[in-house]
Amino acid sequence: MRSTASGHTRLSKVHTVAAAGIAALGAAAVALAVVPTAHAADTQSLGVKTVAAKTDAFGQTQTGELTQRSDAAATDAKAQADAAAQRADATAQKARADKQAASRSTDRAELKAAPAAAAPKQSYGDNLDGWIREALDVMQAKGIPGSYEGIKRNIMRESTGNPQAINDWDVNAVNGVPSKGLLQIIDPTFKAFHVDGTSWDIYDPVANIVASCNYAAKTYGSMDNVNSAY
Repeated sequence: MRSTASGHTRLSKVHTVAAAGIAALGAAAVALAVVPTAHAADTQSLGVKTVAAKTDAFGQTQTGELTQRSDAAATDAKAQADAAAQRADATAQKARADKQAASRSTDRAELKAAPAAAAPKQSYGDNLDGWIREALDVMQAKGIPGSYEGIKRNIMRESTGNPQAINDWDVNAVNGVPSKGLLQIIDPTFKAFHVDGTSWDIYDPVANIVASCNYAAKTYGSMDNVNSAY
């Protein structure tokens, strides 16, 4: 290399060409370097978008699946709640039915345990008809035979329907035991054939009829079979 008078290095023609070539190569290199960088940036940007797109798609899919699972869980929970409510209602209905049955059973037990109400007392007239009818009811309860007609027929013959009638002239009167009452029964016979539940007063119309019919049943089979003094 030779120096010029101005102190600068003088390049030969060959060197100048070489330098220009190097400069061109450098520029090309720079250009090439710049293009790949931009491409890489685009590639990176596209990659981000792709990942983002995949992420969005994945996220939407996951959200759809979660929504479906949530809906299914809610449906299952509602079904369980409905079933529990039905069981509770059935239990409540059974409890009510058991309570009503127990109440009915208690009512029946109380009704059974309660003393039977006394039957209303039959109203009988305080006359011959009423006395005969009351006597017949007592006789029926005690199993003593006799009819209304048979009793009335014998009463009319013996006392003409006077409950205070007394015979003081026949053989019984002579013997000190006169016949008394509607059917003219003597004291010993009245006491022997007295029927429980009736008065011990021989002049009581009903007691007199029942005792006399009881005696007639044992002696003649029934007061209906008596047609004269007995």
